[in-house]
Amino acid sequence: MPENFETVVELPTDVDLHARPAANFVRAAMQFDADITVAAADREADAKSLIAVLALGARGGSTLRLSASGSDADRALENLTVCIGSLV
Repeated sequence: MPENFETVVELPTDVDLHARPAANFVRAAMQFDADITVAAADREADAKSLIAVLALGARGGSTLRLSASGSDADRALENLTVCIGSLV
């Protein structure tokens, strides 16, 4: 049975989730088999879809909720948390 995990992280204050940071985030998410979603405010997106992540319109300092389910869900969220913290 797949496990479900969720965490909340904050975008660095000087980073909007636009083209380059979003692409880095999506590339990191695609390394995992888990189903991963990212939510900002009242919007939710597939973390493996660049268009969907860009459509969130997340601005620097925004709170992001990451959810994942699957065999490597816990590792995916750990990796994505680090990824978000290192976005420039």
